[in-house]
Amino acid sequence: MTHPFDPASPAGPTIPADSPPIAVLIVDDHPVVRAGLRALLSTSGRLAVVGEAENGERALELLRSLSVDVVLMDLQMGAGMDGVTATRRIRAAGGPPVLILTTYDTDRDIVRAVEAGAAGYLLKDAPPADLIDAVVTASRGETALAPRVAGRLMTRLQSPHAQLTDRELAVVEAVARGLSNRAAAKELFISEATVKTHLVHVFEKLGVDSRTAAVAAARDAGLIR
Repeated sequence: MTHPFDPASPAGPTIPADSPPIAVLIVDDHPVVRAGLRALLSTSGRLAVVGEAENGERALELLRSLSVDVVLMDLQMGAGMDGVTATRRIRAAGGPPVLILTTYDTDRDIVRAVEAGAAGYLLKDAPPADLIDAVVTASRGETALAPRVAGRLMTRLQSPHAQLTDRELAVVEAVARGLSNRAAAKELFISEATVKTHLVHVFEKLGVDSRTAAVAAARDAGLIR
């Protein structure tokens, strides 16, 4: 399998000279980011941006009328449909490969995106050439992961430690934002007693004995942002 970041292939993946450009749909809630990506991809000579969307809902609408080879998807998009949900719906409907481009590299974000069917996961600080090569790779139905992301996935798979459940992670994230048990319970629509129970389990799994230590351990492990 060709990997866009394989140092043994410095030229990156190629496409035949007589092939039409790869059609890309950019999905990001920041106009400046979309404009920058459009300029970068359009000058590559291999890619053509055929549409832009500010959230997942708009992306799904555009895919009904556009011919797209690869969707370049942000993860968090304000109040709109997030990237993971949009990716899952696109892939479930038999849509084009989705390449995640985001600033977040926590284990939870990466795993959720991969489980949703993302063909690749890159960070926004990736070199332009790597991004272009990743889009070409994704268009072929192959996987394109930034080295740091691939490393996190391998570490998670090989880790002997118990992983936190989605609900436990939500509780830790609430605590990390400074919420009390009562406030966390209200936000997550569970009882305060349930929050305490989740925290007990979190303490046991992470080998800590306080809320502060749990947040620090979760961040160090890449479980939360």
